[in-house]
This record gives sequence, structure tokens and C-alpha cells, in this order.
Amino acid sequence: MGRVFLAGASGYIGQFVARELCRRGYDVVCFLREGSQISGAYPGVEFRLGSVCQPGQLRRDGFCGESFDYVISCLGSRTGAVEDAWDVEYRANRTLLTEAQRAGVRQFVLLSALCVQRPELAFQKAKLAFEAALKESGVGYSIVRPTAYFKSLAGQVERVKKGKPFLVFGNGLGTSCKPISERDLAAYMVDCLGDMSKINCVLPIGGPGDAITPREQGELLFQLCGRPARFRQVPLKLFSIMETALSAFVPLVPSLEDKCEFLRIGRYYASHSMLCWNPQSAHYDAAMTPSYGNDTLADFYRRVIADGMRGQELGEHALFAKL
Repeated sequence: MGRVFLAGASGYIGQFVARELCRRGYDVVCFLREGSQISGAYPGVEFRLGSVCQPGQLRRDGFCGESFDYVISCLGSRTGAVEDAWDVEYRANRTLLTEAQRAGVRQFVLLSALCVQRPELAFQKAKLAFEAALKESGVGYSIVRPTAYFKSLAGQVERVKKGKPFLVFGNGLGTSCKPISERDLAAYMVDCLGDMSKINCVLPIGGPGDAITPREQGELLFQLCGRPARFRQVPLKLFSIMETALSAFVPLVPSLEDKCEFLRIGRYYASHSMLCWNPQSAHYDAAMTPSYGNDTLADFYRRVIADGMRGQELGEHALFAKL
């Protein structure tokens, strides 16, 4: 089966990747930050602690001079803030790549994102910078670029359950995605290991079924909650207005730059589809976006409606809680 070094195992997707590796019988070492929490049982998985941002710790306490066949990186910025993005998406991954080369790794599987196709944000540019370094490294690579995660489409479940209108930007029909579950994405990433057809490839991936717009997401939620559909349109220019107002104070309060970046992230996701970009037609193309897995958004919504967002917390990315 091969030996796997997994970085980012305490993150949202990383935990599911760890479970999938365990289920398939791989020999796995998970490298975690001090104080990280990871839920569930992982028989046969070894957990080691340290900072992936510190080359010495990663070498001494992570790889420990041992050999590995594969590295999977699920490292990702928790906030999307500019420095955090470059520290994690680029620098930490570069450190991981260097140690992977020392350990004789023959394949590096990277969790990236489909949105890097048209980069405007700090975390997108940091991801692309590392993708370029990985391609030039000589290590076999599989760069997985998923579309939206299920949990990123769950920010308004509680609003709908309480009878509030579903918020859409514009008419709610201007963007779409083919969302994928964390379990299906983890399975796809593990499928990459040793698969020659996926080595030295950039791999966009979405979930099963047709692409879905925000308005269709709202209609589905209302249907599952047994309520008549109600929508409230939010002007997209709201993000620009707020960013312009905050930017004026950045010279006085530099920490506001991260707030501005969050607004830019919100505007980006409100105006761009999470689908493959077709350069010939200059449009996002659902037909070009591969589908994988069996988990449906409707089943995910049913589970969240019944049980809440336990294990699916949005954290810093809870956009609609801020509107």
C-alpha cells in the first residue's frame, strides 16, 4: 500500500483524508500542531506533533529520518488573511516539499482549490506560487482543485429554519458550483496515490449531479424545511462600499487590511462560479467540471437541518453570519 505522511490532518478535509487512508489500510503518519484536536479512532495511524512552518521540527519530529512513499498536504490558511495565507499556503508547503524530497517521496498530493484559475486574492496567489514550485521540484505531483465544499453552502440553514429569507447576491442566478462532500473529496485524494493517470496532473473535481445556483440552493433548503421560499437580494456592490470605507483607515490601523481582504474574499465568491473556466468561451463551464462521488447536497442539508453544524463549523468564513 505504501507509507504516507499527511500534513494538515486536524483540518476540515484533512480529518477525512486521515480516516480514508486508515480505512484502506495505508501506513500513515499524521503531523499535527501542538494542541490540535482530531476526533475519531484511527487504528494504525501514528500522530506526531510539531510545526510544519519550522523546518527543524518537521525534519526532527515529523519525518524523523524515515522514508515515505507519499505526502498528502491538506494545509490551508484558516483565515485567508494575507500573511497567514503566504505563511501556510506557500511557505509551510515549501518546507514540507523540501522534507518530502529528503525522505524519498515519489508522489506529493496537494489539496488546492478550483478558484485559483482566476486569482485575485492573497491565498489564491500563494497557492499558485506553491503549485509552480511543486511542478518544478521533480517530485511526482497530483494537484487536486475541488469546487465548493458542502459546508460552504450551509451558512444559511439556521436562517431558513427560523423563517428568515435566504440571502442572494443579485438575483442569485449569476454563479453556480458542483459542490462535493468532504468524504468524497477525501476518497478522490486517496485515489490519486500510485495512480499513474493522476501523476503530474492538475485535477479539478466536483461532486455528483448538475451545477447548482445560490437561488436553487435556497429553494432546496426551503423545500426540505417545509417552508415557502423567500429571498432577499443583497447588492454585490455592498462589498466594495465596505472595503472602500475600511481601506481609508488602513494607514492608521494596519490590522484592518485583513478585514479588507475578507471583504474581497466575500466579493470573489459572490461573483465567481466554482466551476472550470473555459478560455475559449471565456465563461465558467459546468460540462468541463468533472464529477465524483455519491454524496448529494440534499442529503447534507437534511443532516444539518436535523443535527446542526456540529463538525461543520464555518469559523472565520461564516460570511452570512456577518451580514
